[in-house]
Amino acid sequence: MTIGVIAIDSVNAFEATGVVTAMPVAVRELGGLPLFAWTFTSFVATFLFANVIAGEWADRFGPVRPLLIGSATFALGTLVAGFAPGMNIFLAGRAVQGLGSGAVIVAVYVLIGRAFPEQMRPRMFTALSGAWIIPGLLGPAIAGVFADTLSWRWLFFAVFILMIPIAVLLVPQMTRLDLPGDPGYRPQRSRIRLAAMAAIGTALIQFSGQRLNLWSIPTLALALALVALSVPRLLPRGTLRLRRGLPTVIAERGLLAGAFFASEAFIPLLLVEGRGLASAVAGITISSSAVGWFIGSWYQGRPTTRRTRESLVRLGSLMVCVGIVLTTLVVVPAVPPVVTIATWGVAAFGMGTVYGSLSVLLLDLSAVADQGVNAAGLQVADSVGAIVSTGIAGAIFAAGHSDTGTESVVYISIFAVTAALAAAATLVAGRVTPRSGLAHA
Repeated sequence: MTIGVIAIDSVNAFEATGVVTAMPVAVRELGGLPLFAWTFTSFVATFLFANVIAGEWADRFGPVRPLLIGSATFALGTLVAGFAPGMNIFLAGRAVQGLGSGAVIVAVYVLIGRAFPEQMRPRMFTALSGAWIIPGLLGPAIAGVFADTLSWRWLFFAVFILMIPIAVLLVPQMTRLDLPGDPGYRPQRSRIRLAAMAAIGTALIQFSGQRLNLWSIPTLALALALVALSVPRLLPRGTLRLRRGLPTVIAERGLLAGAFFASEAFIPLLLVEGRGLASAVAGITISSSAVGWFIGSWYQGRPTTRRTRESLVRLGSLMVCVGIVLTTLVVVPAVPPVVTIATWGVAAFGMGTVYGSLSVLLLDLSAVADQGVNAAGLQVADSVGAIVSTGIAGAIFAAGHSDTGTESVVYISIFAVTAALAAAATLVAGRVTPRSGLAHA
């Protein structure tokens, strides 16, 4: 079962890292360049929607059903995208992929909470982060070979083929597991409506940031209104007020997702456009961050660790902040751009430390019957934090980008915002445990 779950995560990681490389080729061949932004937006929107639905589903029926059906849905979407004759079908396939991936990630959290002993949970999250190392290092290169020598379609076909032996391994084990849900659980139908509003709102935020024109401002205003009306009600009560315990765990993830992923989105641009590196060399920086993330996750998951979860969250948040600040120095011409591998590795180590710790805390602080809903809230915070922060960074770049030599100021401004988010996460880290504390969760 453990191997099957890690294998699913590895395949998702390969698809996620490879699709960025192959997407321009695919969209160009399908004649859909004007719709390029929607190849990612359609995935993000359905991913977020599926997070909420899968959380309800897992609490009512247990994690097995959403995990298996989510995996099958992801595989189906991959096949649709691979065979797509035109852009509309391709976008439909990406949307189906998002539904499956969003369901799987929530189901895996609930599965770890219910099928694994408490002392094994930190190591399981370490294993899941380790599943991203090889895809993170090799995924872009393999996808590039497929796109350049065979066809971008083989990237999607390869993902589908890889899912077959995983299904053979996983399905018999899953169906034998006795992990029932709560028969008396009553789904909150209002959450479905709120999930749809949040999905549409976050998709429009991403879309408005990618297409700066006359419609961007009203589109962004509508998007922010939808997010403001829906997202707070999808999170545990007290999240925005940073109430101690579970609410701050959720908020912490949103802050750090915004800090890390918005920064990471602009590092390749800084290295290629600002420092003149080749795309392949710039990509090594992002690929190598998977190693730093795994080391951080391994550190928090050691059975012999004597640090409390609270101190691990504080340490990880601080490392993210320090990594972003150090990476900002690369805008200075005298600083060799290769140091980004080390500076961004510091931030990635912090993320591995804090993400694993927050995942463990989420399960420790959740009643068994609420693990699905709370895991969904964690993913909602992740997605919204990353999208909103990246949208703000994109607006800063669009407003300040020019050919007059002011690029350094633009990047410094972007990293100042993301470093401030990481600093805020560091300051509130002490609130992730109830007042009585959790010794070595």
